[in-house]
Amino acid sequence: AALPKATILDLSCNNLISLPSDFCSLMHLVKLDLSKNRLQQLPLDFGRLVNLQHLDLLNNRLVTLPVSFAQLKNLKWLDLKDNPLDPVLAKVAGDCLDEKQCKQAAVKVLQHMKAIQAEQDRQRQRKLQAEREMEKKREAEQRAKEAQEREVRKREKAEEKERRRREYDAQKAAKQEVEKKTKKEHVQTRKPASSSRPPQPARHKRSWSRSVLRVLLFVLLCVVCTLAACKLTELQHQPLCVSVNTLYEDVLAALQNHKTLQNMLHQNSQQ
Repeated sequence: AALPKATILDLSCNNLISLPSDFCSLMHLVKLDLSKNRLQQLPLDFGRLVNLQHLDLLNNRLVTLPVSFAQLKNLKWLDLKDNPLDPVLAKVAGDCLDEKQCKQAAVKVLQHMKAIQAEQDRQRQRKLQAEREMEKKREAEQRAKEAQEREVRKREKAEEKERRRREYDAQKAAKQEVEKKTKKEHVQTRKPASSSRPPQPARHKRSWSRSVLRVLLFVLLCVVCTLAACKLTELQHQPLCVSVNTLYEDVLAALQNHKTLQNMLHQNSQQ
């Protein structure tokens, strides 16, 4: 890492088991020899060595290559012999017995790793798409749920409003019924009073007539008594009785002069 501009590095025959991730900072490497070690895997960001042209991985313990290997676009020579490679990768890499085979191995392995990277990218895209669709579905379900809850709240609010309106109408109707009943009772209570009032003047009138009649009867009685006293008693010679007797005789004479009254008196006298 202290030699970032190194271009050629030979680490063959060192029994290396792994490489640190900082190893990939040697981005100026053009030729790298890691043959005859015990490497089981390469760093995941091995593809950062974009200037690498010659790579020797002979006689290691590699089974697969990192997907970032596809980024080694300048790789022109590759040796993967004597590694327990995945059968598909081993078939793609083939032998590296001469310069031509090693160059073909580099081209074919790069194509294979690019295909794997593209497939992983597609899978990642499908996964992201599925996650986005799932997120959209969850959002749609959440919106539908919220809309349903709003509808439920709206319906409950409408039902509550309708219930309050019915209660108000019922209270109003009951109040009107009470007022109507009270008014009816009031009218009924006023009717007898009004109906009982008219007879009062009649009774008053009858009582007044009776009083007048009583007065007249009393006066008549007094007159009769006076006449009787003046006719039958010793008071007939008194000046008052003389006047009364004279008045009585004059009235009686006047009445007898009337023909009709004479007939009536005649009939009465006959009876």
